[in-house]
Amino acid sequence: MLDLDERGIPGVMIATTAFRQAAAAQSESLGYDPAIVWVPHPIQNRTDAEIQDIADEAIGEILEKLTAP
Repeated sequence: MLDLDERGIPGVMIATTAFRQAAAAQSESLGYDPAIVWVPHPIQNRTDAEIQDIADEAIGEILEKLTAP
């Protein structure tokens, strides 16, 4: 995300809630606060329909963060 931001390319990180602590630690160590959309954990055991539901719920926040100044 930092690399994209430095190149002026909008981006949003999408991660499951299980990675909140790791993302916070990485953000602090880099001195960078990325745009992150959190989705429910786990992902790997979800059906296609469940993944679609998660995506449908997250898309508004993703687009909002992608277009924020």
